[in-house]
Amino acid sequence: MTDVASALRDAAQRLAAVSDTPRLDAELLMAHALGVEWQALLLDPARFTVPEGFTALVERRLLHEPVAYIVGYRDFWTIRLKVGAGALIPRPDSETLIEASVRHFGAGAPSHVLDLGTGPGTLLLAALAEWPRATGLGIDASEAALVYARANADALGLTDRSEFRLGDWSAGIEGRFDLILCNPPYIADDEQLMPDVAGHEPAGALFAGADGLDDYRRIIPDLPRLLAPGGLAALEIGQTQHILVGELAETAGFKVAGRQDLGGRDRALLLTRA
Repeated sequence: MTDVASALRDAAQRLAAVSDTPRLDAELLMAHALGVEWQALLLDPARFTVPEGFTALVERRLLHEPVAYIVGYRDFWTIRLKVGAGALIPRPDSETLIEASVRHFGAGAPSHVLDLGTGPGTLLLAALAEWPRATGLGIDASEAALVYARANADALGLTDRSEFRLGDWSAGIEGRFDLILCNPPYIADDEQLMPDVAGHEPAGALFAGADGLDDYRRIIPDLPRLLAPGGLAALEIGQTQHILVGELAETAGFKVAGRQDLGGRDRALLLTRA
């Protein structure tokens, strides 16, 4: 019988053909097959026996299915989010928006949060978990994504403080928000993506016209009426889009600052009233 350590080593060798993180992928899949947390597996792998379902999970990954879809979740900020087909997988880079928001409010807190393009509730639910008295609204054009968002709110005990609506960005939204979060599609239509992303994640959450800026052109001009005095709008951007998206924001009357992700790439623009 193959021991867990050997199974992980063999799986990582095979997964190196499709993944930049083959060992981590193998460990996450093993933990999922065992029904334990990843940390528990790492602490004492010898106490486990390789489960029958592990090989099937590895085969799915070899077909470029994202690990998050296989295990059914992705950890983000301080929360765990259920994800699956039809929902954009939360990325660690997007935590840059939450970190910047925490710094902006300091000892204070936003009361009302808006998340445009919420997907499985990623940014909104992370914000509500951070600020226990805040309430929020999440908007998405995909009902499939909103099914995950509502399930995540329920699992996190945040249903009473969150609302999710099918919508077209900010169209029809009334009122002012202290914090507006937005991770829109920003990839150019002709850009080549990894098979994991291109073959599995929803194209509508990824692509945004010839230059990747189509949705910013729709979102940013409407933000002045939605942002409360002293508030912050935090937008995720592609690493080469700081100047162009910043110009759109300045034209709309905002003061603009940038933030980089942990990899040193431009990742967020912070908009405040000029």
